[in-house]
Amino acid sequence: MPGKLSDFERAIAELQKRIEQLKQLARNEDEDRSAEIAELEGRVRELITRAYEHLTPWDKTQVARIHERPYTLDYIRLMTEEFIELHGDRGFADDPAMVGGIGRMDGQWVVIVGQQKGRDIHERQRRNFGSARPEGYRKALRLMRLAEKFGRPIICLVDTPAADCSVGAEERGISAAIAQNMRDMFLIRVPIIVVVIGEGGSGGAIGIGVGDRVLMLEHAIYSVIPPEGCAAIIWRDPKLAPEAAAALRLTAEDAKSFGVVDEIIPEPPGAAHRDYDGAARAVKEAVLRHLAEVAALPERERLDQRYQHFRRLGVFAEEALQKAPS
Repeated sequence: MPGKLSDFERAIAELQKRIEQLKQLARNEDEDRSAEIAELEGRVRELITRAYEHLTPWDKTQVARIHERPYTLDYIRLMTEEFIELHGDRGFADDPAMVGGIGRMDGQWVVIVGQQKGRDIHERQRRNFGSARPEGYRKALRLMRLAEKFGRPIICLVDTPAADCSVGAEERGISAAIAQNMRDMFLIRVPIIVVVIGEGGSGGAIGIGVGDRVLMLEHAIYSVIPPEGCAAIIWRDPKLAPEAAAALRLTAEDAKSFGVVDEIIPEPPGAAHRDYDGAARAVKEAVLRHLAEVAALPERERLDQRYQHFRRLGVFAEEALQKAPS
C-alpha cells in the first residue's frame, strides 16, 4: 500500500483514470457499471483521507506547489461577480507575475492584487514562475493607492516562491520596491486582508503581505527561504530539503502558533486542487468575515493594530541559566 504522499497521489490518479474509463464504457455500451464505479470512488475517498491525514512539512510544501492548485486568477474568477484587470507600474513595464485590478465581491467593490504562476511551461515562463519583478511590486502599490483614493478595501493573494533575483531585477531596485511596499502598506488607510493561498516565499511574499488580517490556507506554506535553498546553505546539500522543511516551521499550523497568521482556512478534502469551487468559497467567506470586522474599527485603531501585529513577530524571551549548586 502507498506510504508517501507522491505514492498516494499516483494511486489516486490511477483510480480516477479507471473511473473515467468505466463511465465512458457505460455511456458507449449502455451498461450499468454504477456498482463498480461506486466501489472505486469509495477507494479514492479512502486514499485521499489517508494521504492528507498526517502530512509532513515537506509533504505540505509539495502540495503548495502543485501546478493544478488554484492560482490568484482562479480565486478572482470564482470569488467576484465582475473583475477588471489593470496593468503597468506607470514607470517601466507591466509584470505578468503580479496581477491586480478592481472586482465586485458580493456587491462590494474591492481591489485585489496577487502573484500569478503559470500552468504550462510557456505561461510559467511568461509569468516568471510567480516571482515578481520590481515593476510588479510597484504596480501592486499603485493599485493599493488607487484603492485608498476611492475608499475600497484591498485583498492580497500571496503565492510566490520568492521575488525575482535576476540581474535586471536587482538593477531596477527589487529590494527597494519590496521595502517601500512594506512601509507604505502600514500607512494605507483602507482595510487590507492578506491570504497566503500557496507558497509564501521570503520577501516576495511580504512585499504584498502586510495587512490588518493575515489568513492562510491549510496546505499553504510561509517561509523565509525555500527548503532546498535552506538545505543548500546550511548543509551544502539541497537533497536534505525535507529536513529543512521541518526545521523551518513553515506550515500553516506553525505560522498560527507563532502569531504570523490570524486564521487557517480549511481546504476541501484532498486539498484545494481537487475542488476549486470549495476552496474559493472558503477563502471568500473568511475574507468577507474579517473584512467586516476590521472595517468596523476606527481608522486610527485599525492602523495601530496592523502595525503592532507585525512588531510582535520575532519577539522572544531569554531565560537565565540556572547555576548548578556547588
